[in-house]
Amino acid sequence: MIGEYSLSDVAKECEGIVIGSDVKICRFSTDSRDMLEGDAFIALKGKNFDGNDLVAEAAKKGAVAAVVTRKIDTNLPMLHVDDGLNALAAVARITRARSSAQIIGITGSQGKTTVKEMTGSILSQAGSTLITPKNQNNTIGVPLTLLSLTDQHEFAVIEMGADRHGEIKFSASSAKPNIALITNAKEAHVEGFGSLTGIVEAKGEIIDATDPIGRLVLNHDDPNVETWVTRAKSRVVKKFSGQNPSADYFASDVSIGPKGTAEFILNTPVGSQPIKLGLLGNHNVLNAVASSAVAMEAGASLMHVKTGLESVKPVCGRLSLASGIKQCKVLDDTYNASPSSFKAAIDVLKLFHGEKVLVAGDMRELGTKSEEFHGKIGEYAANAGIERLYSIGEKSRHMVRAFGSGAKHFSSRTQLIDECREIASPNVVFLIKGSRGSRMEAVMKKLRKAKED
Repeated sequence: MIGEYSLSDVAKECEGIVIGSDVKICRFSTDSRDMLEGDAFIALKGKNFDGNDLVAEAAKKGAVAAVVTRKIDTNLPMLHVDDGLNALAAVARITRARSSAQIIGITGSQGKTTVKEMTGSILSQAGSTLITPKNQNNTIGVPLTLLSLTDQHEFAVIEMGADRHGEIKFSASSAKPNIALITNAKEAHVEGFGSLTGIVEAKGEIIDATDPIGRLVLNHDDPNVETWVTRAKSRVVKKFSGQNPSADYFASDVSIGPKGTAEFILNTPVGSQPIKLGLLGNHNVLNAVASSAVAMEAGASLMHVKTGLESVKPVCGRLSLASGIKQCKVLDDTYNASPSSFKAAIDVLKLFHGEKVLVAGDMRELGTKSEEFHGKIGEYAANAGIERLYSIGEKSRHMVRAFGSGAKHFSSRTQLIDECREIASPNVVFLIKGSRGSRMEAVMKKLRKAKED
């Protein structure tokens, strides 16, 4: 965090009431176990917890103040607020206002975490860069990330996710990006947004919070791009594309090697640069172009781009290749799933030699179109030449029906794992994928080669 804070500073931002001394604060934390001397504890409430109950524990750890939503029996100075999350966002706004770093906000239905990692890697070549850690991209994670800003940071790459309207607006209002990037709008989390139109509207919330004289980096290939361009108003718009030369940033001469990694020429307004990615799949070419565009708009050079992109490693659970038992190969894409990301992963699987097996869990939050989308993935896999499809979960039964011969549904994870272990051989390549709730990482764990093997 940048400088000292006081309870009254935060009170002005979120209309709270200071009770007791207006103490100086070094740092704010929402974790009572993580308190340091001079910290203030922000009590958040969730479905299964109430941070107000942990104020005494925070005090024992060294907290000098607490931000609470109800009366607490404590000697600590307090800030009483209506909503702890709004108080957290208020502290984030104060921190962001004190920072001279360029703030880059990234959202989209697909690819935003990979683009965040790529952008962070590029900008780290140019200066001190704060990057959203892991998957800390929700309405709690974004303010917490902003609280990590220091005087030394020249850039901050902030990922923003959402599964309903208003969440990106909340996060982006704290970050107030100088530059914002929307990767795309796809039918993921459609249940929370109602429709693809709702998703387009929600992703566009980041535009409204971006500096009026800031920049937007948008996907030229997305059918909804002009909707976002109109929403941009006075902001400068730059477009990126997979291979369309009419965009400001685009790829050409794309080739996918035998190991599934891509090489291409990156074309930009200031020149071209050959790039060799260490990530799998043609879809990561588009992610790389998007990252290059937003990083260069923030001031990165072509050499920063090349060095940054070529040093990026796969994010755990996001289409990374692992050695499996009995010398099989395993593509780990267990972090999450949507119809478009399933297709991208299948496109990678079909590049490998040998017997290709898709091991699929349910896709969640697809609303009334769930059956249709699962069926389309089964058809897509069959048409791609995948030899077998093994599935678990009620919704994935529709994949099995659509795939036809060679598909099998399992009623238990144990049976699924046993079957996969039985057919594993040097000639077999597995792709493991499903939404978070499907817990496909448990399957991945049993197929991955043990270190001692």
